[in-house]
Amino acid sequence: MQVHDVDLRLLRIFVAIVESGGLSAAESRLNIGRSTISSHLSDLEVRLGIKLCKRGRSGFELTESGRITYQASLELLQQCEAFTSTVASSKNELSGRVTIAIIDTLVSDPRSGVAHAIAALKNKSKNIQFDLNVCEAREVETSVVNGRSLVGIGVSRHHLRGLNYTPLYNETNYLYCGVGHPLFDCAPEAVTKLLSNAEVITSNYMRDKELRNDGLNYQNSAIAYHDEGIAHLILSGKFIGYLPEHYAAHWADKGLFSAIKPAQYSYQIPVMLITTKTDTASPLAKAIINEIKRSHQ
Repeated sequence: MQVHDVDLRLLRIFVAIVESGGLSAAESRLNIGRSTISSHLSDLEVRLGIKLCKRGRSGFELTESGRITYQASLELLQQCEAFTSTVASSKNELSGRVTIAIIDTLVSDPRSGVAHAIAALKNKSKNIQFDLNVCEAREVETSVVNGRSLVGIGVSRHHLRGLNYTPLYNETNYLYCGVGHPLFDCAPEAVTKLLSNAEVITSNYMRDKELRNDGLNYQNSAIAYHDEGIAHLILSGKFIGYLPEHYAAHWADKGLFSAIKPAQYSYQIPVMLITTKTDTASPLAKAIINEIKRSHQ
């Protein structure tokens, strides 16, 4: 089949549906209603002559043809972006879409230079579109590996092949409890005993458990995959957990959080710029990489 502009638009919508996990979840990302998204998906299926997914009460699930089409769509859309960027660079212009995958809560860190990098790049050209995806730490890496994002900003203990990791700065994490937790106002001599019975939140930072080596009991009933989820659980007064100091400061300053023996229960982890090792990075990718590095110097 010949690919027209309308097909590219439908493929972008399809990719957004898949990456969001369904039609309803894609509404906010696409800024269009579910019925319109469903209509576009049906149009694409008719255009391709295949069933892309199963959707209904049982949930959203890709067919085998849908999985193949999704991967092919990613490759095609990346080639289109590369074409646009290459043509623009021949005219000494920066143009195209800057896709960035980033872990949550970095916006509260005064050391983060992401906003400065975006502003600097935007000042260089008005023909750049920005697409920021806030996601779990491991997803940042896979997003760059799969080519969905030009760059990633996140944390990693076990580096993936094919990626470069450039440390930007160290993030300090402390162990916190909330108002109402037995550890919040306890006497210093009671901390050790209370810690042995405390329920610790398991999080996406669990791969750093060996780094912390804190001796806490992680057999618990609370799991969170983002810092915001950890904060909710700590605010309940029933759990303790690690959070970045800059993020927890919002509640600590209000007297709602308390760091537990910060000299003992803390660890640092580098926030890193994550890029591919390929030498064929587009001018636009090189530009955002340089701006991110410059904004963190």
